[in-house]
Amino acid sequence: MSAYASVQWARHLAPLLLAWLLAAVWGSVVQTQWNLQALVVLGVDIPATERARATWQDLIGFAPVYAGILAAGWLPALPVAALLARRCPTWRSPLLAIAAGLGMVAAVRAVDAVAPMPVFIDATRHLPGLLAMATGALIAGLLYAKLTERDTISRMP
Repeated sequence: MSAYASVQWARHLAPLLLAWLLAAVWGSVVQTQWNLQALVVLGVDIPATERARATWQDLIGFAPVYAGILAAGWLPALPVAALLARRCPTWRSPLLAIAAGLGMVAAVRAVDAVAPMPVFIDATRHLPGLLAMATGALIAGLLYAKLTERDTISRMP
């Protein structure tokens, strides 16, 4: 790897990790609140302090697992989007955002296919919850695109 490629790779690592963290936190919070709301519908009173405690616990326990699931989906999706974006630089942000969202959905569905329970992440059982979680991945993809767009602009003719 050339020195230039090493620098480019390093300049993309921090934005990618930040976007990944955003998506993992978003998904964890959505999953927690989705589950708590299902209990509220059943008549369970859940005070704000309990919501906060449950959210914190899931950020510690579930978010790392979800981050691994995201990584599995993003690993193929984002490089493909980046390659497509080289051919059409004006579409770079939408391509990266869509790839991040679709990568998340594909990874969650793959986990569901092999998990011993019917659906590993309850919020993704139905379309609204799946879209709520995918929105976080999509926003994270946009964040990554925005934080790294300087590289794209400097290479354009």
